[in-house]
Amino acid sequence: MISDAAVTVAAERLDRAVLAAKAVPQFGPGDGIDVESGYAVQHRGIELRTGRGERPVGVKLGFTSRAKMAQMGVDDVIVGQLTGAMRVDDGADLDLAGLIHPRIEPEVAYRLGRDVEPDEPLEDLYGVIDAVAPALEIIDSRYAAFRFSLADVVADNTSAARFVVGPWRAPDIDLANRAVVLSVDAVPVEIGSTAAILGSPTRTFGALLAMARRHRIPLRRGFVVLAGAATAAVPLGAGSVDLRVAGLGRVAVQARGSANGD
Repeated sequence: MISDAAVTVAAERLDRAVLAAKAVPQFGPGDGIDVESGYAVQHRGIELRTGRGERPVGVKLGFTSRAKMAQMGVDDVIVGQLTGAMRVDDGADLDLAGLIHPRIEPEVAYRLGRDVEPDEPLEDLYGVIDAVAPALEIIDSRYAAFRFSLADVVADNTSAARFVVGPWRAPDIDLANRAVVLSVDAVPVEIGSTAAILGSPTRTFGALLAMARRHRIPLRRGFVVLAGAATAAVPLGAGSVDLRVAGLGRVAVQARGSANGD
């Protein structure tokens, strides 16, 4: 682990990138950041956000695709944290000017029906879920050219930027293999299945619980859980983005303006 002072310096560097919508260089060997210290940087970054009045509202999972895990040489998911400032209402406008090089991906969202304590003897979170919805996640790495190591992306809060949740419904639907269609300006750009999310989105809960315990990430009543991308992420420019998940519903967002780029 790096020193507490170095954690703060790294978190402030990434936080400035968020606020200015301007990319920063990746961390290098001299920075000494590994995955464990990356989570410390992530936590410090969330503290900076809450210090500005943002409120934690959920968590997101990354690397829930087996292919992506193999590509990055890891065998577990990574976890990021969501705040209310990241949320965009279903069907609302999203101003791209506050982002660097955003990409959008289709997700399934779950909602926690109660608090889950870190040391609670649960094997997974499925019984704690009280609602499910289609969702869109806008990711935006704060690193130049959207390139990063595993430790980099953990420190950068797994590239979390914005998210949109569609209408909630009772979690009485089998989401193991639901067709997913992501469209931009009414043209399908990605077609896939919820099976891409570890075979089924519900399989992410055991991994999320383990990571939340290990890294002391809170899981509170009403929290949104983004279970992971069902297809590859698509570069996001101005236009209307629509996601339909068979049997689950639809969610949309209207992207306006242009991002800042690198």
